[in-house]
Amino acid sequence: MKKYIAVIYCLLIGSVSASELVKPNIVIFYVDDLGWQDIQLNDLDDPCLYETPNMIKLAEEGINFTRAYSPAPTCAPSRAGILTGQHPAKIGMTHVDLTVLDHGKKDSKLVSPYLQGPLDLTLLTLADVLKANGYRTGHSGKWHVGSNAASYGFEVVNQDRGIHRRLDDRTRDFAKVDDEKYPLSHEKYPPLSSKNPEGISYPYDEVTESAINFMDKNKLEPFFLNLCHWMVHVPIVTRNGKLLEYYCDKLGQPFPPKKGDITLPGQQNPYFASMVTTVDWSLGKIVDYLSRTDDPRNRGKKLIETTYIFLSSDNGGAEIKGKEIISDNAPLKYGKKHPEEGGVRVPMIVTGPGIKGGSISNEPVSQLDYFPTILTVTGSSIDEADQKKLSGLDITPILEGKSEKVINTNGVERDHLFWHFPHNGKKSGILSGDYKLYKRFETNDYELYQITKNGKRHDLEEMKDLVKNPAFSQIVESLSKQLEVSLKANNAEGPYLNPNFELKDKASATVTTNDFDDASRLATVTIKKGVLCVDKAYVIYRNDPEAPKSKSHRVDKGLTDDTKHPGMRDLATISEDGTKITATIPEGLTHYCFSMIDSNNYRTFSSVYAIGKGVLKKAPAEEGKKKK
Repeated sequence: MKKYIAVIYCLLIGSVSASELVKPNIVIFYVDDLGWQDIQLNDLDDPCLYETPNMIKLAEEGINFTRAYSPAPTCAPSRAGILTGQHPAKIGMTHVDLTVLDHGKKDSKLVSPYLQGPLDLTLLTLADVLKANGYRTGHSGKWHVGSNAASYGFEVVNQDRGIHRRLDDRTRDFAKVDDEKYPLSHEKYPPLSSKNPEGISYPYDEVTESAINFMDKNKLEPFFLNLCHWMVHVPIVTRNGKLLEYYCDKLGQPFPPKKGDITLPGQQNPYFASMVTTVDWSLGKIVDYLSRTDDPRNRGKKLIETTYIFLSSDNGGAEIKGKEIISDNAPLKYGKKHPEEGGVRVPMIVTGPGIKGGSISNEPVSQLDYFPTILTVTGSSIDEADQKKLSGLDITPILEGKSEKVINTNGVERDHLFWHFPHNGKKSGILSGDYKLYKRFETNDYELYQITKNGKRHDLEEMKDLVKNPAFSQIVESLSKQLEVSLKANNAEGPYLNPNFELKDKASATVTTNDFDDASRLATVTIKKGVLCVDKAYVIYRNDPEAPKSKSHRVDKGLTDDTKHPGMRDLATISEDGTKITATIPEGLTHYCFSMIDSNNYRTFSSVYAIGKGVLKKAPAEEGKKKK
């Protein structure tokens, strides 16, 4: 059914009338794969070599959260978490491998859960709420949760990649002044050097320019801009030759660089350095526009005075791709695709009305806190049922300097954050106080680290596993119980046992029949009786594997109704004895399969059924293909 939006307008009590109530603008500036140590603000140990002057300046005008966390260690779930305000585990989007059928390899004990694509269209989003509250909503840049931003409350959408595209030869394919798509700017910007004392030009970036255009065209009304860069994700390239030369000089490397992978350790990749500074340049363009533009709704003020900016990254930094060393998250452990600190600890700066410049917060906060916080600062509210679904908490008291802690609506301090990543290394993690505990599903045991001691840096590197130390047994017991409670409360899925594992020691469900009734459109599969039963099952709608592949999934037309589409799934009906699974296939869909979790916790897929043709004998190649 359609999502129902109940928005309550919060009016200021006192002498301020409704007509005088000002709704501040909201800008989310979201960077892809920008690590906590990839900017100059959170320098620990060795200084960051990448120059981010605009981020430094932004922090001087607002608050720098030194212990900010993404909801997940990869892209799609973090974006979905911000949009919905709900934990990725709760909404069933815990990784980027949407619609992949993981059949499992013979040497893999576990398999990852199936992730529906696109993001559930019935979920209430931040854009839905703000649009209902009179805001103009715009999205610029990367989307990556399926379908199109227009399907989730955004009125103005531009999902262009901008400047960030692959190059035939990254050592020489640089933009020029007369470049057709990426002309160099006439204006000069930092960095300044002896070679370029007045600064350098930057290539045209559609992501940045479309964001500025959206704000300019909609400044007569309050606006919400969701600006999501494709950088600093792979490919590791830059079109800015002067910027690349600057970093080659700074790092003592030849320009142009030699062809091939950059394999120098640490933060010595000049291409990546150029990408970080380009993102920082983009931020400077956004802030410059807000700073010099009058706010037509607030006489005598500039837009920068009436706009909240939330800057962060979708996950920790990526350190290596193939043989190429991209960057270094040290002293944090690991990086992207890991729930350890290097994978989820991210930069975060917030500026806006009432925020004291130069503030620093060492309190653990999550991007899941954005939704309830933005509701507060925009004077919006959602109905009680939707409010209860939110996973984050309002951090407005911290922004306003009224509290140092994150407090819930009952006045109780938040005591933990948790992550669920049943992919790759297959771990869940929980942070509480000074400690961080991980559950390893592969071995069904735990790790425990004391990240801080009395709030100060301790084992930030997560090198000293305390799980077997008797002195910490009560902490292990307490945190493991809290983690299990959180996983259950959020309906966390997987990982599951792999029925194709060559060393499996228990029976798994075996499909015996796979049928479809044309008249009723009832799909049925049965499993072998007398062995075990199916506890939970889904029907998964699939694309025709023989149809031409399309690359339009990032920019397809918005899905504005509740029609079922390939990639989505629904709960199936299970017979009382747990051996017969059925589902009615909606009109218009031509392919489907079933996903079944049996009583031994094995996850089995039925073969894909093509209506009118029958069971596909060979699994479509796309079923086992995962994104790298």
